[in-house]
Amino acid sequence: MKSISLYEEKGTMLNRMAPESKLLYILTAILVPALTGSRWAGIAFIALSAALLLAGRVLRKTLPIIGVSGFVLLTVVVIQGMFRVGNVTPLFRLGGLVFYKEGLLFAFGIVVNILNILLSFCVLILTTKPSDLIENLVRRGFSPRFGYVFVSVFQIIPQMTETMSTITDAQRSRGMETEGSLLTRIKAFIPLLSPVVMSSLVNTRERALALEARGFSSRTQKTFLNEETKTSADPYIQAGCLLACAAAVIWRIAAWLM
Repeated sequence: MKSISLYEEKGTMLNRMAPESKLLYILTAILVPALTGSRWAGIAFIALSAALLLAGRVLRKTLPIIGVSGFVLLTVVVIQGMFRVGNVTPLFRLGGLVFYKEGLLFAFGIVVNILNILLSFCVLILTTKPSDLIENLVRRGFSPRFGYVFVSVFQIIPQMTETMSTITDAQRSRGMETEGSLLTRIKAFIPLLSPVVMSSLVNTRERALALEARGFSSRTQKTFLNEETKTSADPYIQAGCLLACAAAVIWRIAAWLM
């Protein structure tokens, strides 16, 4: 069964790095620019995230993600550049449209923040297996129920898609018309809906029974099948992220007091 996860194993150090380190990196990449209010900090983290993704050989997989957001970002630039309240300094004209310096600078800050958030999350999503992420969080004290629900999200949609395909093939072999006009497809969809829903309910019940048989609700100490994933650099990365966050908080408090 396929997963909806974007994770891809490349055998790089980024794949072997502890998921907690990547979570701390996301927190740092978002918190430091927000507290300092510096666009240069956001640009620096964008460059760092791009370098990490390049080293992890997954930079190309970020292009569709950025492309989906590109239209929204372009809309922000156009609207803020022309119509933002406080625009007074014309920067350039495009046909009959006038773009102002104040609005473009404001839009530039929004674009930097969004790209920073997207790329920092890509560092985690594209290089971390969801099951490893949840398993490590459970080791740190998170509820196993939370972990199970989170992992199930990555499985239930592919499972229902696979079940739908199997039932469709079975009904087609019995002579049901599943292709053709829109009306024909609608007529074929309704008989398929009930078996898919019933199958999902049965699978959910069987999974619940299997989990209980394996002591899922037991309050005893849990053991783990896989070894914890981390590298020798993880303690230094985590310490660096925490120090950067602490420095940004102290700088913000000092600036507020002054």
